[in-house]
Amino acid sequence: MKGKIALEEHIESPDFPATGTHNFTDPSYFKDVENRLHEYKLRLDDMDATGIQTTILSLTQPGVEGITDTKKAIDIARKMNDHIADFFVKANPGRFLGFAAVPLQDPDAAAKELERAVKELGFVGALVNGYTNIGDENTARYLDETPVWDFWAHVQNLDVPIYLHPRIPLPSQQRIYEGYEGLLGSAWGFGFETSTHALRLILSGLFDRYPKLNIILGHLGEALPFTLPRVEHRLRHQTKSTHGKHERPPMDYLRENFYLTTSGTFRSQALLNTLLEVGSDRVLFSVDYPYESMLEIAPWFDTCPISENDRLKIGRTNSERLFKLKS
Repeated sequence: MKGKIALEEHIESPDFPATGTHNFTDPSYFKDVENRLHEYKLRLDDMDATGIQTTILSLTQPGVEGITDTKKAIDIARKMNDHIADFFVKANPGRFLGFAAVPLQDPDAAAKELERAVKELGFVGALVNGYTNIGDENTARYLDETPVWDFWAHVQNLDVPIYLHPRIPLPSQQRIYEGYEGLLGSAWGFGFETSTHALRLILSGLFDRYPKLNIILGHLGEALPFTLPRVEHRLRHQTKSTHGKHERPPMDYLRENFYLTTSGTFRSQALLNTLLEVGSDRVLFSVDYPYESMLEIAPWFDTCPISENDRLKIGRTNSERLFKLKS
């Protein structure tokens, strides 16, 4: 398929080592990843070889969310957004777009930076790497918490989506991974952390107050199309005070306020189940570059057993609609 749009595609600036610890990752693999995070010529070569017209770039995890100093987070977010705009987007018209980094250590500053990125830099939304550290590495703020709700009001007014991207669980919550540190990141911990975070948003009543919000989840929704029906079923027997202030069944929000991407997940059976649960209008193509290979995931997508109409929607036109892009 030609003209695909991919939107969980990461960068890093030499001025800010955003990737955090990767001491559980194979060194030769990660050396190539770091090289590709910093440059765009290899990226463009792979895009051309796999029919990807445009990628939406974002700062890799844990990004600015891992900065414990608020003033530094505000400064770095602005610099990283300018780096994406100047180094990648302006140098390659039509090939790259940007998701803003937003310093949620200060939600008001995050709202202002998002507005600047959208209105001045032409960005199409923001990507948030999970929880935000406040003060130290074991103190987290999640996106459903009270200080962040004014930020969400601003997001709805701007009418742009927020990509909720994974990061490694808090150090104080990693006991279960001891001896199996390879599970901490993308193999398992990322998905567990992010699906729980998304559940907090769903159950908090956020989408009842701000019904036009759109949240993007990668990796076919971090397993929520498979697990949320069970959650919904069992919450019927829980006291209301134990599961938030949501007004409707949780699956309603997944189908109406979330988009799910194929990033890092090339399993036809899983894609088909996701389509059955949320519909093809709510699924988007993505790779998770450079942690995943365009040369591996794009051929799978181009030949997986879905209709050509759904392939076109997932590969391109759903993104054009969501991000208000010209065809």
